[in-house]
Amino acid sequence: MSKLTIPSLFNESVKKYANQNSLVFVGEEKYSYQQLGNDVDIVATLLSDLGVSKGDKVAILSTNMPNWGVAFFSVSVIGAIVVPILPDFHDNEIKSIIEHSEAKIIFVSSALYVNLNDEARKLLANIILIENFALIPENFEAQNLTELNASLPSVANKSVQVEVEEEDLASIIYTSGTTGNSKGVMLTHKNLSWTTQQCYTLQEIKTSDRFLSILPLSHTLENTVGFLLPVKYGASVHYLRKPPVPSVLMPAFQEVKPTIMLSVPLIIEKVFKAKIYPEFQKSAVVSKLYSVAFFRKLLHKVAAKKLYKTFGGHLHFFGIGGAKLDPTVERFLMEGGFPYAIGYGLTETSPLLAGAVGKNRKLGSTGIAMEGVQLRIANTDPLTGEGEIQAKGLNVMRGYYKAPNITKEVFTEDGWFRTGDRGNFDKDNKLYIKGRIKTIIVGASGENIYPEEIETVINKMRFVLESLVVEKKGKLVAMIHLNMEEIEANFKHMKAEAQQYIHEKSEEILKEIQKKVNGEVNKFSRIQQVILQRDPFEKTPTKKIKRFLYA
Repeated sequence: MSKLTIPSLFNESVKKYANQNSLVFVGEEKYSYQQLGNDVDIVATLLSDLGVSKGDKVAILSTNMPNWGVAFFSVSVIGAIVVPILPDFHDNEIKSIIEHSEAKIIFVSSALYVNLNDEARKLLANIILIENFALIPENFEAQNLTELNASLPSVANKSVQVEVEEEDLASIIYTSGTTGNSKGVMLTHKNLSWTTQQCYTLQEIKTSDRFLSILPLSHTLENTVGFLLPVKYGASVHYLRKPPVPSVLMPAFQEVKPTIMLSVPLIIEKVFKAKIYPEFQKSAVVSKLYSVAFFRKLLHKVAAKKLYKTFGGHLHFFGIGGAKLDPTVERFLMEGGFPYAIGYGLTETSPLLAGAVGKNRKLGSTGIAMEGVQLRIANTDPLTGEGEIQAKGLNVMRGYYKAPNITKEVFTEDGWFRTGDRGNFDKDNKLYIKGRIKTIIVGASGENIYPEEIETVINKMRFVLESLVVEKKGKLVAMIHLNMEEIEANFKHMKAEAQQYIHEKSEEILKEIQKKVNGEVNKFSRIQQVILQRDPFEKTPTKKIKRFLYA
């Protein structure tokens, strides 16, 4: 790439892959890179006519769709700064982001327009309906959005693209942390373009590749790896018109036959726990065979082959990132020969730092550092080799927007970014993440207790959907959300007083889980109390539990 900027990446792709399919809805007509380029010129001209110039902020609050990409590139080519907002943010958070970022204009999808409250709308000069780029008048009712017609400018002999430098800001992404307040991460054109380029060192992308997008485009993983990466190498990206529930996904898999997908652990863990693992437990014979390594591997191969076909039968890269993958699920994917890969990174690192792909996969590891990224373990424990993971590379953010003090805290004096994650390397330089430093619980004798490690043991137990380990009044407490559907199915032969029986059974199951877990963890990590969590835990848009709500 001649220059590490988003406009350079985009313009080169439009020229190089003019007739290739670009960004489309599943099963809908082809939309070439040439057409994408033309539409970006039109919308960039619209923004310019509305007074947007280099350095201005433009927000995007939208569900995933081809026009999300049109909006993103239109903002980038005129040197403005994109502020992607996660669709799951509360309307007060949306208003705070618009205010804090000083966004002048917002692209909003019809489904999320209602999330712009009156206060948020007053902060904006213009609101643009992303589906057709029509301007939404002041105090417009959401139910009438379909009546709006766009009046788009002509771009004949008119170019509004401006000179953008590598160190210019491309994006301010507000994180949705598990520990509370979101921060605006400032990512430069070089941060995003370089990371996009380096992803190729972990996984080759061809023009024939078909990405199926299920994670929000406003999340850094999807934004860089699921959007900029395929555009850079001329692949096609396919979007769903409805949320990615099984009834929508199943036909989409068969229609698109994706070759590449990105997911968060929760999605594949749910599939394994709800559909695959119960099959290994449904009879005493199969359950007995499953406990023997040789037969377990055979059963995993059969189940993984079936799963592969469910995904359309053409996948060669199923990337998992955003949180730690349950080791039981990873063992199934590995032994079954499923083409999974693990990625590790943060919004602050655009996001990729390390990847476990192909021969670099090892159970429990996030693989090796991406080419061009330096990783080190700081303040190492001499006994365990564990310490804080710190990073250096052209993908590391400029800092947090309007927060110089917090920015200073996350960089060392010698310029390394402190990830806040604790981990270690093995002899092959493969990285292992132990947990977040902020969530470590210090035991009675000063031992480091990693709640994530205990949760991993709990989550592999039968009937468990998810769990959270916290410290309460000096005790280690496990909050456990059970799979009530599976419990009901398992004990459905007990007709009389079914609900009462299942309630009693859940108490019994929790005690059994506590006993089994305490038999597997070290002495100071033993659970002293278990609590039934009746409702699913509240999560961030990337499906990580908001731990601060339960501490």
